[in-house]
Amino acid sequence: MRQAGSLTAKALQIIANEAKPGITTLELDSCIAEFVIANNAIPAFYDYHGYPANACISVNEEVIHGIPGNRKLQNGDIVSIDFGVIVDGFYGDAARTIRIGAVPDDKDRLIKITEQSFYEACKVLKAGIRLGDLSYTIQSFCEKNGYGIVREYVGHGIGKNLHEPPQIPNFGKKGTGPVIPAGAVLAIEPMVTMGDFNVRVLNDGWTVVTSDGLPSAHYENTVLVTEKGCEILTKI
Repeated sequence: MRQAGSLTAKALQIIANEAKPGITTLELDSCIAEFVIANNAIPAFYDYHGYPANACISVNEEVIHGIPGNRKLQNGDIVSIDFGVIVDGFYGDAARTIRIGAVPDDKDRLIKITEQSFYEACKVLKAGIRLGDLSYTIQSFCEKNGYGIVREYVGHGIGKNLHEPPQIPNFGKKGTGPVIPAGAVLAIEPMVTMGDFNVRVLNDGWTVVTSDGLPSAHYENTVLVTEKGCEILTKI
């Protein structure tokens, strides 16, 4: 899991460096796949339930599952890249929202709050807490800062499969849900909107967008739960 997580993080860092005005989302997808294959690993998302690309690349109001194509990124865009790899049968999964050129202050703050909500969750995460404690922490932090939390899509357990129990909502109540044990590996992924939390799926059957057309950000890491806290596996 550590090896898969490390390679996932390195792949996302390469894409962050490549993501500039004028590049297409398909070019980014090809780049990230080439890097992973060259490192003797497998892109985890390709053909997963029929998904037609290697990474999910979602721009501005696209929340998740954006399909790479000929769209050229522009100055001021924000781009969420969700990507995973398989190493020796084990999965890594992470997402980053990247700024393209100079972005407006409101988009910049959205990204910062989304990332920080993940780290707020890490502050409370350790063996013995309930899942609702984690979900509540993310929701309360984002909402007190004026943002919406997507409810239809959630984080998940991860290991020998990309999606394993439990589901990890980014909203919830303290003291509810199953107890999280030491050794659990979780993909925690706040999906945060600048407006309300409602979303819809486009006609391609994959791309999820905000219903009000306002921007969204996504931040995810694969995390190992320990007795005293947690270890983030998808960071360099």
